[in-house]
Amino acid sequence: MADTFWGDVDRHLVRYGGAFTREIIDHAEGSFVFTEDGRRILDFTSGQMSAILGHSHPEIVETVQRQVRKLDHLFSGMLSRPVVDLARRLAETLPAPLEKALLLTTGAESNEAAVRMAKLVTGKHEIVSFARSWHGMTQAAASATYSAGRRGYGPAASGNFAIPAPNAYRPDFTDASGALDWRRQLDFGFEMIDAQSVGSLAACLVEPILSSGGIIEPPPGYFAALAEKCRERGMLLILDEAQTGLCRTGNWYAFERDGVVPDILTLSKTLGAGLPLAAVLTSAEIEQEAHDRGFLFFTTHVSDPLPAAVGNTVLDVLTRDRLDARAVELGALLRQGLEEIAGRHDVVGDIRGRGLLAGVELVVDRETKRSSDELGARVTQRCLELGLHMNIVQLPGMGGVFRIAPPLTASEEEIALGLSILDQAIGDAVKMA
Repeated sequence: MADTFWGDVDRHLVRYGGAFTREIIDHAEGSFVFTEDGRRILDFTSGQMSAILGHSHPEIVETVQRQVRKLDHLFSGMLSRPVVDLARRLAETLPAPLEKALLLTTGAESNEAAVRMAKLVTGKHEIVSFARSWHGMTQAAASATYSAGRRGYGPAASGNFAIPAPNAYRPDFTDASGALDWRRQLDFGFEMIDAQSVGSLAACLVEPILSSGGIIEPPPGYFAALAEKCRERGMLLILDEAQTGLCRTGNWYAFERDGVVPDILTLSKTLGAGLPLAAVLTSAEIEQEAHDRGFLFFTTHVSDPLPAAVGNTVLDVLTRDRLDARAVELGALLRQGLEEIAGRHDVVGDIRGRGLLAGVELVVDRETKRSSDELGARVTQRCLELGLHMNIVQLPGMGGVFRIAPPLTASEEEIALGLSILDQAIGDAVKMA
């Protein structure tokens, strides 16, 4: 049966990224996925970094069953109570003036809508993003994505520019002590933007923590300075919290740490806890200006009631179970365990991240920070063999960075199990070298 399955995969599936994991997944529950042959695999990526309540959470299951019997999909110009309730409740979790919501399906779609709105409102078209960013695979989102996928597809949208990502572990601008001089780096980045711009800077679209870029967390103060750069140029600041939003970092939103409020916020992944749900949130002023100028984002699944009902349940569980505080507690356990692993294995070069979004960068040499794609691949494979699913980012100059994002509902025992398997896998992989 497995041979037939993989034969059908080879004959009929379009390959859309890296190689498929050679396991046939039968079902999932909580922090685990289960294969057809009975293997239990601890999921340290929350599916595609989305299932913050774990797999098949009973309240999500009940909501889907109830809502699909009642009202699942509508003409896009019709509204239902779950949609309006979710828009109001999201606004209640956010600082002023973010009070207007547009409910969509994916992160790429929400970023597409945000960029479209920013261009219309400002009357300009140029978009600035981080090098190593990931914002999606549709046109505007892909044009603002620099970590992968740019070659071979023809011209990106005109007027897209990248600024350096502030990577403290691999600094490109340094102070006298050798530490990252992010202010000088940011100044340089915008000097280059100003040199290239035709005078039509509309927005800056960035992640509070670059996830696909290798869990790169800009230092405190960075986003306040970035917001000022935007204000000086009449640009809107768009924050993409696809992976950092809704309690994962220990705050409801990662931008809260920095004391800034974006002009436009995009949410996805975590909002639907694994189901396709995304949102764009902005101020009444920006929404009014967009409306006055004829803002159009009429899609098949805009304001769909079924995913909106799920989003309301996600907010219920996050609030009732205080999962923001839980992310802090479990994140501290995870960080402590990772630091202990680093103490036993010299190939662990850096540990970073916040809450239950952690990054572990593997290196061959801690002094030179020389990386190895092969080492990362061996550790990933050995983790899977031992029953742990891990995701590794492999980018030029950053050989292997594990993105660790367990569900917020994980137990302390499950965190300990994942750490134990990772510890063994690193040791085994080093011995194989």
